[in-house]
Amino acid sequence: MQYGPRKGIQIDAAGYRLQITDQRNAFGYYSAMAKRQTSVLSRRRFIQSAGFAGGGVLLAACSGESGDPRYTADDRFRLQQQREQEQAEAGRGLYGPQVYRGYRGLAELPWFSLADDGMLVCHDEQVPRSIDVHAHLGISVLMAPDVDLHAKPARVRHLLDCDDSEGGCTLDLDVYANGNFTEERLRALRWSTIAQGLWGSSFAETQTIPGLMDEMDAMRVEHAFILPIKTGMPFGDDLTERWRRGISVAGAGRRLTAGQSVHPHSDSSIAELREHAGTGARLVKLHPTVQSFYPDDPAVMPLYEEAQQLGVVVFFHGGRAGIEPESRHRYALPRHYEAVLANFPNLQVILGHAGARDGEAMLELALRYDNAWLGIHGQSVSRLEDIIRRTNGERLLFGTDWPFYHMGMSLAKVLLCTEQPGRKDIRENILRNNALTLFPELGTA
Repeated sequence: MQYGPRKGIQIDAAGYRLQITDQRNAFGYYSAMAKRQTSVLSRRRFIQSAGFAGGGVLLAACSGESGDPRYTADDRFRLQQQREQEQAEAGRGLYGPQVYRGYRGLAELPWFSLADDGMLVCHDEQVPRSIDVHAHLGISVLMAPDVDLHAKPARVRHLLDCDDSEGGCTLDLDVYANGNFTEERLRALRWSTIAQGLWGSSFAETQTIPGLMDEMDAMRVEHAFILPIKTGMPFGDDLTERWRRGISVAGAGRRLTAGQSVHPHSDSSIAELREHAGTGARLVKLHPTVQSFYPDDPAVMPLYEEAQQLGVVVFFHGGRAGIEPESRHRYALPRHYEAVLANFPNLQVILGHAGARDGEAMLELALRYDNAWLGIHGQSVSRLEDIIRRTNGERLLFGTDWPFYHMGMSLAKVLLCTEQPGRKDIRENILRNNALTLFPELGTA
């Protein structure tokens, strides 16, 4: 990649502005201001914060916040513009129309076929064994009963359950992933998300370790990072502990790496980060829209400093997915991540979804900082092609957001964009080598 000089950065945070011209002094300013912040979760926030890490779908549709000067009419316009432009240009790019009937329809592509039981399989042995840095298990928090993580489902029900009918849903690889949700499927998604926190989700019951590993085997995924999300619930908010324990009991540690999550607003976040890191959790998931925080909030800066000292990689949900409540859009704009990258140059930061529907701005941000990595899940084939051309495939990380979607959707996009002559090394770098650079311990496991 070509990286430009780090110029002065004007950042608006918590109602004051800071011109960063000397990054060494900038953190001192942030640290001083952080002492004037409160980091205690409000009672009102606990229900507002519940959500699924992949899509940022919340149990509450409104956060009660309004008139935020950090989220403008131009920001709203740009999101609408992205949606309209994507729909207008889908199928008109380098790869033409990429529309299939369900995940099983991907068997039309040369790398895939259907097994006797109808399961989609990547049969091409020339496809590198991949490392998925963005996966989850079935969510249950608050009052929902625990998911039996060791149960073997008859069929995994992805949250975009595109194979739930004989014909399958319309699956377009040239739109952002959640653009494939119809209004009917979005309603089902919202109800499933509510069920994850209250009475239990029939979708989540199938999103188990055996279900995940069967799909990994079918899609030539060698290893997956499992990312919990700390929602701020007053109880049942222990996905980090439950998922790590479940992976250990299943004896799946050679194939699955359990990450961790802490809540940035919690007084115990640094202690929890330290404790989990001490037992091997080198990746922490932070989700601005679900956890309702600005990444450049001064109160959160000590958490990043601790992560940097511990060698923990921060995985952010990055950008607006567009299906979360509008009151949460404000937290995930790309410009809010810049202070983290600028002030902590030794902290490795994964920007999930490559900025989602704010992909262009997130790519520009990532090109300026050599501690920024782009998780590419969700982007269309046309957008992924642009990202590859701009980066030559450097610091791009393969991820699937399982069980939100079938792993084959993300894999198909990478294979399409790296089929051109001369891109064999880029394919291998995206699917595995970049992850091995960031997590070298995987190469010795």
